[in-house]
Amino acid sequence: MRTLLVTGPGGAGRTTVAAATALAAARQGTRTLLLATDPTDTVGGVLGTGTAPGLTVLRLDPTARFATDLLAAQQRATSMLDLLGADRFDADELTPLPGSTELALLRALRDAATGPHDLVVVDLPATEAALAALALPERLRRYLRRLLPQQRQAARALRPLLGRLTGAPLPTEGLYETAARWDVELAMVQSVIEDPTTSVRLVAEPGEAGGEAVRTAALGLALYGLRMEALVANRLLPDSAGPWLDRLAAQQRKTVDDWAATYGPRDDRHLPGHPDARLYGVGHLGHEPRGADDLAALAAAPPRYPVDPFVPPLVPVPPAGAQRTAAWPVTDRRAADGVLVWHVPLPGARRGELDLVRRGDELVVTAGPFRRIVDLPSALRRCTVDGAGLTDGELCVRFRPDPTLWPNHG
Repeated sequence: MRTLLVTGPGGAGRTTVAAATALAAARQGTRTLLLATDPTDTVGGVLGTGTAPGLTVLRLDPTARFATDLLAAQQRATSMLDLLGADRFDADELTPLPGSTELALLRALRDAATGPHDLVVVDLPATEAALAALALPERLRRYLRRLLPQQRQAARALRPLLGRLTGAPLPTEGLYETAARWDVELAMVQSVIEDPTTSVRLVAEPGEAGGEAVRTAALGLALYGLRMEALVANRLLPDSAGPWLDRLAAQQRKTVDDWAATYGPRDDRHLPGHPDARLYGVGHLGHEPRGADDLAALAAAPPRYPVDPFVPPLVPVPPAGAQRTAAWPVTDRRAADGVLVWHVPLPGARRGELDLVRRGDELVVTAGPFRRIVDLPSALRRCTVDGAGLTDGELCVRFRPDPTLWPNHG
């Protein structure tokens, strides 16, 4: 099973591209699930009555899921609520809280991974919201480890004795069990996001704003370890756009040429963090795409510019046991320079928007609007940070071995 995550800046047409991709894949005989996350059902408007054998459309319903979860939790806490004299919630008075949409999306990703489909196309929110949701499993698991570390969980059997000795209340057994269950569920979602067969299709409309949005999105995807397989240049104007649109068409061509130089398939270069990214083009139909015929036309009509036509690049699923190469490799340069170097791919990063902070065995990396806290590899935990530099879209962090922890060094 392969998962294709479709995102991009707001208004770029990511829903249209997601629907066209899912419909084309289903018509090629691929059992496809189109997962729609927009509560306004924009996918329904794009697809219309268009469908194909093997295509299933699933629309998230965060309100219903939130009500179900809260009512279930209320049922489990019946005794405590009765003791406190608390009023119960009714299903018709519940409205979702902030974050419920993201949690519903993550659960849908987890469930789809065990479903009968060969391809899951996910119409994600706009880029920053999508990245925030996809980063949630890693972040929440880190919070759980900090609040209830494994060594404390191992001492659960001693909880009554420790409580009497310290005179302080300790976490209940139910809290540990709940944390363990959450960790398992989050780990399942994280495994789907980090799977080698999961990739991102970034959709953007060429132009000055689109160019900056793509740079920021590629940076965020690389920081969070998400593989971008394709950049889709959407709504390309034809060469004969007319005098009123000539300036816009020229700006599109300039942006597409810049993207082709960065993302185009060339053997002598690769984009750090996204080595297999390709550039695809979607021509403008002259109207908003609606229905199966329009979506098919998007895939069939070649763009006017020197980019690949928009056809779903359904790469064969890697064989069982295939592993993604290390996203942040460490090179040993102790013999030459006395340091180890951690290579962090950050395509499009600018020096002024980067920040690094070491906290114990963790490194806090800030790049533009994005931040990620990562565990240091075991070898680097025995080192001190010796400096960092940004070269060709790659942040190289130098670590010098601590002589007290590397007694044989030098």
